[in-house]
Amino acid sequence: MVAAFPGTAFAQAASDPAGSGPIVAALGWLQGTLLGNVATAVAVMAVAAVGFMMLTGRLNWRFGATVIIGVFVLFGAGSIVTGIQSAAGAG
Repeated sequence: MVAAFPGTAFAQAASDPAGSGPIVAALGWLQGTLLGNVATAVAVMAVAAVGFMMLTGRLNWRFGATVIIGVFVLFGAGSIVTGIQSAAGAG
């Protein structure tokens, strides 16, 4: 009867598994690096350079579009995951 009405799954009940502190800290550092001020400045310069090269005919439009879409996905990853979770009803 308990299996028919599952509450919180056992894997979701624990906050963090034992020994995951350094991993969580490393992933937090990576996220801060990828989304920080330096990364934002580099991304702005990359999009400007790719856009200029596309307009002058020195770069294929398809490759330029993939670079620009990649920047949008990188900086929008948090919003994308939140949208998927809310659509799936997980949060």
